Amino acid sequence: MQVSLKWINELIDIETVDLNYLIEKITLGGFEVEEIIEIEVNNQKQISLDISATANRSDSLSIQGISKEIGALLDKPLKSSIYLENSFDKLTWKSNIEKQSKTISTDNFCSIFLTMTVENLSNTTSPNWMKQKLISSGFTPTNNLLDFQTYILLETGYPFEFYDLEKITTQLKTSQFNLNIENTNGNEIFCASNNTKYQLTDSVSVIRANDTPISIAGIIPNEQFAYSNDTKSLLIEGSIFNSTEIRRKSRMLGLRTDRSARYEKSLKNTYLLESFYKLLSLLRISNPNLNVKLHTFNQDLEEKIAPINLSYKTVKEILGPINITQENKIKFITPEQITNYLIRLGFNYTYSDLNLIWKVIVPYERSEDITREIDLVEEIGRLHGFNQFVSRLPKINSIGNEDYSYQTRKKITNCLLNLGLNELIHYSLVNETTFTPNKIKLVNPLIEDYSYLRATLLPSLLRTIQENLKQGNKSLEGFEFGHVFLGNDFHSLEEKEHIAGVFGGIETKTNWSSQAIPLSWFEAKGKMEQFCNQLNLNPSWKTYSNEEKSLIFHPYRTAELYLSNTNYLGLFGQINPILAKKLNVPFNLYLFEFDFESIQAQLRINKLTSYKEYFSYPKTVKDLSFIIKQDFSFEELQSILYLNGTKFLSEVNLLDEYRGSSIPENYTSLCLQLTFQSDEKTLENKKIEEIIINLQTILKNKFEAQIRN
Repeated sequence: MQVSLKWINELIDIETVDLNYLIEKITLGGFEVEEIIEIEVNNQKQISLDISATANRSDSLSIQGISKEIGALLDKPLKSSIYLENSFDKLTWKSNIEKQSKTISTDNFCSIFLTMTVENLSNTTSPNWMKQKLISSGFTPTNNLLDFQTYILLETGYPFEFYDLEKITTQLKTSQFNLNIENTNGNEIFCASNNTKYQLTDSVSVIRANDTPISIAGIIPNEQFAYSNDTKSLLIEGSIFNSTEIRRKSRMLGLRTDRSARYEKSLKNTYLLESFYKLLSLLRISNPNLNVKLHTFNQDLEEKIAPINLSYKTVKEILGPINITQENKIKFITPEQITNYLIRLGFNYTYSDLNLIWKVIVPYERSEDITREIDLVEEIGRLHGFNQFVSRLPKINSIGNEDYSYQTRKKITNCLLNLGLNELIHYSLVNETTFTPNKIKLVNPLIEDYSYLRATLLPSLLRTIQENLKQGNKSLEGFEFGHVFLGNDFHSLEEKEHIAGVFGGIETKTNWSSQAIPLSWFEAKGKMEQFCNQLNLNPSWKTYSNEEKSLIFHPYRTAELYLSNTNYLGLFGQINPILAKKLNVPFNLYLFEFDFESIQAQLRINKLTSYKEYFSYPKTVKDLSFIIKQDFSFEELQSILYLNGTKFLSEVNLLDEYRGSSIPENYTSLCLQLTFQSDEKTLENKKIEEIIINLQTILKNKFEAQIRN
């Protein structure tokens, strides 16, 4: 808002105030001076300030409002009021309005609605002094009724709407009409005064004269009833509409006007009647025979403002001292100063000397931004000047500890960095084309490209690899910590933290003369096992098949990992070749996505590292080959061998698996490497052969295995 210092000086004496000091006080008072503007008005140079206020300070968006604020900051009283107090009796005028005007139903959409008819307008040109003030405020005068609208908006902060009364009565073919605020039927076309047609839905409120719409309530008038330079009679509307509804309608229509912008900031009706009277008085200056009649009036009962208790102890604790002497004596703001600031702000209060507590009732126009004790403390700090309080950092008595989730995250990060992966960060919002089903759609997305919550971290990682390859870079190996959102309906939504990664896709050489080869499934699995071993995790691997995940993972090269057989850890597998072709990324990419909380819970259990005695006696390694049905898991087979291999069987590893024409259908040939060792003596071959024969017998009986020589 551009305000003229000369105009402000008419209300408050700032002529002797240094400009830099004034700007500093305004800035420390919670406003922002965006620009100092020098304007030539009537061959005289004037200074204007472009001041922006926070969204909850609608009371300051006018010359009257900002002048009151500057007066409070500078401790200067207002020299005069803009509201013609000597010639205006608000109570009498309001009483006459209530007796003579028609009422209207607003359904809580409008807290006050007042219209008046104005006839015998013979001169609609604006006076020179008004034009000069408009120029100094950054507006170009039009020398017609628009100047009066703009001027009263600048001075009081209230937007008034003008309609051509003669056009309304001509259209209705009667001078007697009723005004109503009601929703449209959903199929109505509205021609606005900006020469644009709008399709109104059934949730848009319009003001109607009888059945004819004359404006979209609080936003823009009907083009048919807009005033012009030839207008001789007006219907003037002054009202306060619900800020939430105005904001919703403006967004729905894609239409924001100066009027709707004011309503969006939660205007209060404190001075609306006075402002209306001031507007009529301005019109009457050039039109002494002006005929003004009340037409429609409605006002909701004002809510009582509850008092707020302000404790001197709270002020001291939050704002701190204003001075610390060399003798280390601390000086605080005094109760007398606080009382003075409340008076300057125009707050009513009662004060208890005994308890040092003020019971404060804030003015109605400040009831939106001052609702708690801390808001009053902020007001005290603003007026005293936040820069006047001593700024010092508190002494740290103890150093905070890293929580366990942070320690776990750091441990996982170090392990993955050691494996050569880079940490990546992506948005938790994705678009509709992301190749995962059951995404959760946002009701009010900021932009359509990011309108869904992600259900997995992998698509974003794959997109990053795709973009890197498009730029001519090598395939990227990376991981990410992030939150995913699961569920199909509102009541089953669940937010979890996952750790996911992508690696592979890079061909490597064992030496300079060898051929580069891609990462195989077994090498990738070994890399994943190395990661688990570094975290002291021992997951079980199970075959996994899921149609949803198969969009991303290879249908036959994907494993499901569990901790302690029941605690789900996550998935590991190769990328689906169909997806790899679609994204134009390498086919030998390997993906994993684990549940962070599962890892954290397991690490809590594995806090202590267990040690065992080193065996000084040599190991004996034997191979065991057999043919077995494919429907048995290696994990089950391994556990049976450990159980029956006596205490001397220390390791069981898979050396080879073969399927071919020499092997029966639905069977596979396995070669296991068995390691035997004793902590008491060197094992004899005879003893080892006895154990192996026993294991062969168990394999035959339990798994119907065929032992191979």
